[in-house]
Amino acid sequence: MKDLHQPSESAPNGSQFLTFNLGEELYGVDILRVQEIKGYTAVTKIPNTPSYIKGVLNLRGTIVPIVELRTKFGMQTIEYTMFTVIIVVVVKEKVMGLVVDAVSDVLDIDKKDVQAPPNFGARINVSFMNGIGKSGDKLVTLLDIDRMLSGEDLQGAAAA
Repeated sequence: MKDLHQPSESAPNGSQFLTFNLGEELYGVDILRVQEIKGYTAVTKIPNTPSYIKGVLNLRGTIVPIVELRTKFGMQTIEYTMFTVIIVVVVKEKVMGLVVDAVSDVLDIDKKDVQAPPNFGARINVSFMNGIGKSGDKLVTLLDIDRMLSGEDLQGAAAA
């Protein structure tokens, strides 16, 4: 597996983001928060957890809660494919897995190419977004995984 934490010479004024797809949309998380990427494997379901908590996975002796981002974002669920992966991330010193449709790329996005999340009004919560990044002709929704996976989610997952 490729070392995801290898420093890049091309990102001194920006950041590197691991990008992934949910449907046609492209999302990114800070590469420094990513521990590893693994193919999707069955998880152990835990009763009385929110619908977006798929269950838990034993990852080399660590029990890791698995969050399905499609469900978390209110998107239609789909059958998993050979491209479906779990991105293992560190959220507030806890390890969690995110189920995504497919990993896309590692992108260098300069700070000047990141705009604040759009303001849709009080009814639409965009607090889980760090902004919208531009990379070439692509727009990438940059996620703040600390806010996206709030304390309530972490407590529910820890209880699992």
